Amino acid sequence: MEADRLSAYITGILRYKCRVSEDQSEDLEDSLARWLNEQSEAGAQSRSHRQGGLRFAFYGRMSTVEHQDRVTSRHWQLDCATELVANHGAIVTEYFDVGCSRRRSWRHRPQSTALLARLGDPLRGFDAIVVGEYERAFSGNQLLNLMPLLEQHEVQLWLAETEGPVDRHNPTHQALIMLLGTQSKREVQRSRYRVITAMRAQAREQGRYLGGRPPYGYRLIDAGPHPNAADARWGRRLQRLEPDPATAAHVRRMFTQRLAGYSLAGIARALNDAAVACPSAVDPSRNHHRAGERWTLRTVAAILANPRYTGRQVWNRQRTDVDTTHDGPDACGTIRWNPTKDWVVSKQQAHIALVTEQDFIAIQAIRAHRSTHDGTTRSYLFTGLLRCGPCGRRMESHWVNQRPGYRCGHTSAQRRASRRPKILYLREDRIIARLADHPSIAGKASSPDELATFLRANRIAVVCDQERCAPTTGAFAQVNPRDP
Repeated sequence: MEADRLSAYITGILRYKCRVSEDQSEDLEDSLARWLNEQSEAGAQSRSHRQGGLRFAFYGRMSTVEHQDRVTSRHWQLDCATELVANHGAIVTEYFDVGCSRRRSWRHRPQSTALLARLGDPLRGFDAIVVGEYERAFSGNQLLNLMPLLEQHEVQLWLAETEGPVDRHNPTHQALIMLLGTQSKREVQRSRYRVITAMRAQAREQGRYLGGRPPYGYRLIDAGPHPNAADARWGRRLQRLEPDPATAAHVRRMFTQRLAGYSLAGIARALNDAAVACPSAVDPSRNHHRAGERWTLRTVAAILANPRYTGRQVWNRQRTDVDTTHDGPDACGTIRWNPTKDWVVSKQQAHIALVTEQDFIAIQAIRAHRSTHDGTTRSYLFTGLLRCGPCGRRMESHWVNQRPGYRCGHTSAQRRASRRPKILYLREDRIIARLADHPSIAGKASSPDELATFLRANRIAVVCDQERCAPTTGAFAQVNPRDP
């Protein structure tokens, strides 16, 4: 027994000493790491002091959050910048934009905007800006436009491509900056062309679903492994559209009612009276910017004009225009409708149709040319161009006293309220007379048809009230000529 107790006592002492030794070893390792880090920082500060001690603000950028890793992207850009300024100073602050296209100007990126705002501050804390790679920061002539502002505040810009500060008055630097700007635009255009060409082929030849929210009446289901072997190994799979059991019947009924002669307002009113959930209410997570309260004329018209309900895959109905010459919000991109000739339609049906192609085409004819009971067609020159001055709504066309006119009041897609403002009625001939005398319109058109063409070509909307009609370009963005 004594021998056993003695053995246990010795074993405990040895274990205690091992633990103490291990803890001391860890402390030594931590201490060593701290010492090495301190020596490195001291050396860097010493070199910075010997070389003039410039204080640098690092700027970096990554565009797509879904396809890039922020930590990795920031690290390699910062590493390039640190190596560039190693013998001239130290980076003291960072500005790194995430999810911003290079085509967006510096004044419309969050971090670069914050960086520019610091330029005029005497206590900004940095003397120069360093960028790890030109294409990460600039596109086109953005740098040439930015240099005068930096010179005004006596802030240098360092690039790895110039191996130091940029001098815009140096002919060599000027040529290099222009070359880099052109190359940056070329890289974007080449990548965009390849992607668009591939997507066009996938939609037309394969009928592949290329992303985006499914149309109302459909849902997404699995369509098998991705055809790209590398993507398939990562577990990526294709998707396709399938009729949604909860909403597909409503879409079929809308097409049937339209063929039977129902108006768009009548279809919308019937849906609202039956308490059918509108698309934004069915999918609120993708429509957080919409109220989701009721069906509108625009919603019904959009569904009846969507050719994907024929079972064909349709791509490129919309595009994003970027105005690189305008340093405003539009530089971020504006979504516009493409003409139908540019749409890409699959050669074969890609999913179950909710309406036949013959019925769909017939409905488009009803929407474009509405005939009266006697077979005549009524035309309205200013459809989609007029806004009501008192309430701001788009005015709708109507036939009154055997002549075209326009009105604004309650929407006929819902029941009339007990109290509402007086409806604004305007005859088309009186609108023409008012516009003919307006200083900005006079002499621009010799006939009513030319007047309407001039307004549409120049994106001019007309704001009306009981007394006058005023052309304005500011209201056109809120008027969609494709609205019913």
